[in-house]
Amino acid sequence: MAALLHTTTKMDNLTPAQRTRTMRAVKGKNTTAELALRRLCREIGEPGYRLHRPDLPGSPDIAYMGRRLAVFVHGCFWHGHTCKAGAKVASTNASYWQQKIARNVARDERHLSDLQRLGWATLVVWECELKRTEDVRTKLGLFLQHHI
Repeated sequence: MAALLHTTTKMDNLTPAQRTRTMRAVKGKNTTAELALRRLCREIGEPGYRLHRPDLPGSPDIAYMGRRLAVFVHGCFWHGHTCKAGAKVASTNASYWQQKIARNVARDERHLSDLQRLGWATLVVWECELKRTEDVRTKLGLFLQHHI
């Protein structure tokens, strides 16, 4: 989170209208990262999940309802991960984005806590981790096996 405190004076090369259009195009569901994780769930033989359950705190990306398992796929920038992509600072309106990401991190922590209080086991997979498919396959497999 310390990296988020750094600011820059670099100018945006898009007009406000273009930036708005670009930001609105950012998907919240069925992202490339989500699809990759779902593919891994099916490959390891655990396909019985439900998607984006609005009745659960945080609306988990993947929920194994009967087993009370929730899996989130977090984009590194949007959720303030400590990797290179997560430490990147927006070049314009940096103060707004720092506050926005801090709110996202706090909300994520609250959702995980709420789910655990309700008896759910949770797993967060970061977007950058999906570059190492075998590591994520192992992490996911251990999570699902441990909670049979």
